[in-house]
Amino acid sequence: MREQSRVSSAECNLGIYVSYLLGEPLGASCRRLGVVMSLSHDSVNRFLLREDYTPEDLLKEVRGKINPVGVVLSIDDTVIDKHYSKKKTELIDYYWSNKDKRVMLGVNLVTLYATDSNEVGVPINYRICKKEEGKTKHDYFREMLKEVKQSGVEIKYVTGDSWYASVENFKFLREEGLGFLFGIERIRKVSLERGKEQQVQTVDIPAQGLVCYLPKFGEVKIFKRMFKEEYRYYVLYSPDSVVLKIFKEDDFITLHNTHWKIEQYHRILKQVCNLEHFQVRKETAIRNHIFSSLCGYLVLAIQKAAGEIINHYEIKYRLFLETIARFVRQNPLTSFLNCAHSLFYTTVNA
Repeated sequence: MREQSRVSSAECNLGIYVSYLLGEPLGASCRRLGVVMSLSHDSVNRFLLREDYTPEDLLKEVRGKINPVGVVLSIDDTVIDKHYSKKKTELIDYYWSNKDKRVMLGVNLVTLYATDSNEVGVPINYRICKKEEGKTKHDYFREMLKEVKQSGVEIKYVTGDSWYASVENFKFLREEGLGFLFGIERIRKVSLERGKEQQVQTVDIPAQGLVCYLPKFGEVKIFKRMFKEEYRYYVLYSPDSVVLKIFKEDDFITLHNTHWKIEQYHRILKQVCNLEHFQVRKETAIRNHIFSSLCGYLVLAIQKAAGEIINHYEIKYRLFLETIARFVRQNPLTSFLNCAHSLFYTTVNA
């Protein structure tokens, strides 16, 4: 991790804060960390306000930790729920949440998630939406992808859901010489013959996929898959027309499963890395907290790849086993109930 921009008088640093986020079972806060580590909560707050970590820092940190050849990049976003906030702030605003199917108050985090040829998956670039910047999530997506590509990562495929399945994005990826797999809505139109369009849900799609034309784009291959008792549809593109034609069902399932990791990533960020649990209001502090949560996930991913943990939940699961066991053994209530239980059966048997 890069060095701090200047010498800090704060007792808290990135290592302490990230470790705290991974270990805290309750809502993370500056005050709570202060209690845990016997620090002034102002020291924690100063750390969050003092540094200015950026997506470039994450990209540099990931470098060397994954195989940069044949990487699958997945794009998606999540809303960090802050519905208890009473008003909008510098980064907290109203965004549509696909998970909750409603507009909610929160912070919108857009992530490019990289999965290498060894199945190691990490966040490699990100953006925190800020409406004042006047950029869409599509703009952020294209910016991030260019940065990752310029860093020397060799991208094999790009994946995403239907939100990012715009013709503009498809043309951008084609210009970058990249193949992709994106979900599309069932009413999206395709052409089996040029000039004759129909909704993809009306097309008979075999398990091995079907080559067709996407209006305003060109030749693609479409697949469908049953999910939650309904079909979902996907469009595949490859710069190599031969690869497009020989891309089969097994290849599609493998690539689709790789994309699904970004959904798991969002869940782990919130459940293990305390992404949503911050009680700071300033933009710099929020950005540094989110960066720290991403670093927490990166730590877990590398430990999992090294075989030190089985899954991303293991550290937090194991952390309190001995504490809970000691509580059970030493709690006076346990002895009291055991005595009461013995006395009851002694009385009954008498």
